[in-house]
Amino acid sequence: MIMLPLSDNVQNRINLLGHESFHRVQPTLGFKLNNTDNNHLDQKEGRVYLRLELEALKQAIQANSIKERNQHLTAALSFRKYRQSLYNESYTTENNLELNEGIAEFTGLIVSNRTKKETVDYVSKGIDDFFKNSTYIRSFAYHTIPVYGYLLSQQDKEWNKKINTTTNLTDYFIKVWNIQIPNNLEGTVNQLKSKYNGAFIIEQEVERENKVKKIIAAYKAQFVENPHFEIKFEKMNISFNPSNLVALEDKGTVYPTMRISDKWGILTVEKGALMSPNWDRLSITNPTKVEENKVFGDGWILELTEHYKIEQNKDDLNYRLVKK
Repeated sequence: MIMLPLSDNVQNRINLLGHESFHRVQPTLGFKLNNTDNNHLDQKEGRVYLRLELEALKQAIQANSIKERNQHLTAALSFRKYRQSLYNESYTTENNLELNEGIAEFTGLIVSNRTKKETVDYVSKGIDDFFKNSTYIRSFAYHTIPVYGYLLSQQDKEWNKKINTTTNLTDYFIKVWNIQIPNNLEGTVNQLKSKYNGAFIIEQEVERENKVKKIIAAYKAQFVENPHFEIKFEKMNISFNPSNLVALEDKGTVYPTMRISDKWGILTVEKGALMSPNWDRLSITNPTKVEENKVFGDGWILELTEHYKIEQNKDDLNYRLVKK
C-alpha cells in the first residue's frame, strides 16, 4: 500500500516505493511484521531523550571525520540507552518497530540513489520535520535506523544481511562501532544535553505536556469512561497516519484517522478511535444513526456485512457487534 500523492521528486518516489516493497518481501527475509506502539514516546522524558538522540544523529551524519562522527554516535546511543532505562519494555518495543519500519526505510534510502550530500540533506531535513509531528510513537523508526544504517553502510555495505528478527539493533550498533557506553548514564546525558539543543527541547516538551494532559482527559472520557462502541477484530486489515497518534496511558492509543476492514465490514474513522494495547479491539463513540447495513457516529461510518449487526448493553449503555 502506497500513500498518495507520490512525490514529484524521483528519489523521494523511489525511497517510498523501496520502503513499501521491502514490506512485501519482509516475511520471506525472516523479518516479522510488527505493529508495536511505543506510548512512552508520548511522555515528556521519552520525547526529550528521543529528540536528543536524533540531534546527535544529525550531527553524526554531517560530521567531517570519523572521530567526530563517533563522538556524536556515542552521545546518540547514550541518550538511547538512558531513555530505554526509564521505561519498562521500551528496549523491546522500540526495537520491534525499528526492525519493521526502520529497516524498510533504510532500504528505501539506499535504493533511492542519492549522492552523499543529497542523503545528508534529506535525512537532516527529515529529522527537523519529524520534530514538528504531534506524536512520535509510531514514526520515530523512520528517522533513527536510516541514519545508523547509512553510516554503518559506509564501512559494511551488507550489514543489513547480518541481522534478523531477533537482533537488538541498539546492542548491534554499540558492538559494531565499539561504542563505550558510560556506567554513569544519567550524569553523562545531563552533561551532553547542552551540546544538542537540550534547553530548548526541554522547554518545548514541558509546554507540550501541559497541553496533552487536557487532550488525554477528553479522550479518556470519550472512549473509556462514557458509554462507547467496542469492536473486536477477527481478521483485521488497517491503514492509518502514524504521525498524529495520542497515547492514552495503559488504555491504548488514539488514532485520529484510520480505515479498518474485517469480516464484519469496513470502518472509516475521521475524528478518533482508541486502539487497545494488544491490537485486538477498537473503541469509538456510540452511534448516532443506524441503518440496516450502515451505522453512523460522530466522525465515523461502519459499513456492515450481511452477517453482523450492533446491539446495546442496557446496563452500561455500551454498543457491540454481534453475529446475526
